[in-house]
Amino acid sequence: MPATSENLIAWGDCDAAGIVYYPKYFHFMDVAFQALLRKAGFNHRLLLQQFGARVPLIDVSAKFVAPATFDDRVTVDAKIVHWGTKSFRVSYQGSREGAPVFEGFEVRVWATIDKDGTIKTAAIAPQFIAALSAAGGNDM
Repeated sequence: MPATSENLIAWGDCDAAGIVYYPKYFHFMDVAFQALLRKAGFNHRLLLQQFGARVPLIDVSAKFVAPATFDDRVTVDAKIVHWGTKSFRVSYQGSREGAPVFEGFEVRVWATIDKDGTIKTAAIAPQFIAALSAAGGNDM
């Protein structure tokens, strides 16, 4: 079962045409990723404290299927669809009352931070993979 977030569209989320301004969908994807992390017992602060790691984006895309407007509720499901050694892919499905609005993905890397501030990719901690998979964030 994927992690889900619900977003009530505010007037300020819309462009001059009255539909959701496209960068907001990337924000909604990030909110869903945070929900997935929380469902697995993590957040960005805990990843840094427990593993000395961050999970920055290296690729992101979205396809807009139908418009959403002011006062709509857009539900976003997030799930891990691929685990690599140092990266993972998150898939997003956005809908309004069950009708598709957008789909997207992110590719994130497991990045460690040395004491001198150097950032480098590393193998993903097995505990992280297990926790996200157990939280239902894995559709493999």
